[in-house]
Amino acid sequence: MTLERTVTVATYNIHSGVGADGRLDLERLAGVLEETGAEVVALQEVDRCRREESGFADQPLWLADRLGMEVAFGANLDLGPAAPGGPPRQYGTALLSRHPITSHGNALLPRFPGGEQRGLLDAVVDVGGHATRFLVTHLQHDNPAERLAQVEAILQHADAGLPTVLLGDLNARPDSAEYARVTECFDDVWAVAGQGAGHTFDALDPHMRIDYILTRGGVRPLTARLVRTAASDHLPVVAALALSGP
Repeated sequence: MTLERTVTVATYNIHSGVGADGRLDLERLAGVLEETGAEVVALQEVDRCRREESGFADQPLWLADRLGMEVAFGANLDLGPAAPGGPPRQYGTALLSRHPITSHGNALLPRFPGGEQRGLLDAVVDVGGHATRFLVTHLQHDNPAERLAQVEAILQHADAGLPTVLLGDLNARPDSAEYARVTECFDDVWAVAGQGAGHTFDALDPHMRIDYILTRGGVRPLTARLVRTAASDHLPVVAALALSGP
């Protein structure tokens, strides 16, 4: 007998907590995440004790504590402490979950000369007895060839048996080679269940769709929507997914 479990997920590039109005406000971000009702949230551009512009806050831990969620963090930049004995200054992606995170790791993606180090946060979450793999990424913003190499690395890494959800800022439009390649292996939730263009950037004048939720392996898209907010320079994407399993 196969039973389905519905889970609400979201992906959000939080711009280190700085809104489209230039104001740093983690409480505003937390309120947006609460309003989505998401049980699993993928975050990009997350600072961890990194810089004055983000208040040197441990943003993934702060948001997890504020929302009562578990957290996994993938550091793609690790700058070491600002002072001896201090915490490392890091930047990367995070996964927040109301369900147990049973394992997680972070794999660095291909980096071309002059590019920023990008990564793939890989976490397994027990969603009501359904072991589901959540992959969180943020691809290079200014080099399509580099993005395509990063997509290839993700597809090789993602070749496993669990139902999988890939979430993140791909910095690629739906008419790109990168999108065409990733959707050979994953279903684009917005294309299946969203309405309209689904533009996520920028928050004040959305004109590009570059943030995605993609699924494979027994994950069925049900609904997809955007949240209108100026809490970041991107808009969050929220989707309801059906997980099938024993």
